[in-house]
Amino acid sequence: MLTVKDLVDVKGKKVLVRVDFNVPLKSGEIRDDNRIVAALPTIKDLLAKGARVVLFSHLGKVKHKLATEDPEKFAKQIKDGNLAPVAVRLAELLGQPVNFVPETRGEALEKAVADMKDGDVVLVQNTRYEKGEEKNDEELGKYWASLGDAFVMDAFGSAHRAHASTYGIPANLKAAGKPVAMGYLVEKEVANLTKCVDVKDENRPYVAILGGLKVSDKIKVIDSLLGKCDKIIIGGAMAYTFAKALGKQTGDSPVELDQLDYAINCLAKANGKIVLPVDSMIGDNFDPEARTTVTVAEGNIPEGFQGLDIGPKTAALFADEISKAKMIFWNGPMGVFEQEEFQKGTIAVCKAIAALEGKAFTVCGGGDSAAAVKQFGYKESFSHVSTGGGASLEMIENNGHLPGIDVLGD
Repeated sequence: MLTVKDLVDVKGKKVLVRVDFNVPLKSGEIRDDNRIVAALPTIKDLLAKGARVVLFSHLGKVKHKLATEDPEKFAKQIKDGNLAPVAVRLAELLGQPVNFVPETRGEALEKAVADMKDGDVVLVQNTRYEKGEEKNDEELGKYWASLGDAFVMDAFGSAHRAHASTYGIPANLKAAGKPVAMGYLVEKEVANLTKCVDVKDENRPYVAILGGLKVSDKIKVIDSLLGKCDKIIIGGAMAYTFAKALGKQTGDSPVELDQLDYAINCLAKANGKIVLPVDSMIGDNFDPEARTTVTVAEGNIPEGFQGLDIGPKTAALFADEISKAKMIFWNGPMGVFEQEEFQKGTIAVCKAIAALEGKAFTVCGGGDSAAAVKQFGYKESFSHVSTGGGASLEMIENNGHLPGIDVLGD
């Protein structure tokens, strides 16, 4: 599989690059430009080689059925998904003009690409403006591919999606005998997450930490990790489905009743590998101004209360398990970390992992976990913080395979 370093003969060539510019916007202002910054090494490398760089990205969600069902909502999604502010910020970071094309196909786009000179950058409008993007429409993939001489995949957060811009473009260029490659960001992600898939003896004990809301969202990754890990720590709201399956009282905590049988079978199959909370921080209201908060034994959550974080005994239990690890994979917070009262569990996990710095290989698998790690100041303590929550989970589920990565290989 080629990397961007291998693309040495791209001077004067049009290189199509799939980046992840799905940045948070508010009133047209970028609130966090980390994803733009993360793409700079690949873009700068190609520009230094004299390439003509054409960038593709999505931004937000665009549900095309709303065009007829709810035109007002559809119009808002289109407005919120405009990549124009990203072009402005990218130009500032690169220190050179970025030609933003507010179209996804047609004469304006074709002319902008045809008129490019060596070292120029074009940013194409939001790929999801195209109805066929998420369906990997064959004609759309061929059209976009026809604009370029090579392709670089540098959007790991979208690599688990076989879309026209992530799969259709490289598939068509490969078929035409043109080079396709991984960018620096994707290369780094693949190298680090592969360690969590192909586990070496020197990286044991291997401990996975899973949190978040739903067991159903993580069934495949739990099943995959059971065959790879020495311990799986489960926190967050999903722990209450396991608690309910064990006959515990969970009050008003979110429980997936249709997953109780799975939870029981999973615990039996795990043969002691799964570590569950032993106490919880609970509240009777989501509104901080009208809430009573107490810590209770995990099996004794009364009606009218719900678990909102792991308790101190659980934090100590989890920290002890983490301290024994030689490798960690973490995806999902331990509680509602956005609220100060329920940050302690997630912070405790951050601290325990940070204590392993220099002694173990530690991966934060993106998503809310990455947001928490950054918020609490522990990002630099991890060996790797992934840029793709869903992609990192699916890479583990599928034993290292993702459609947007696999398509780049022979």
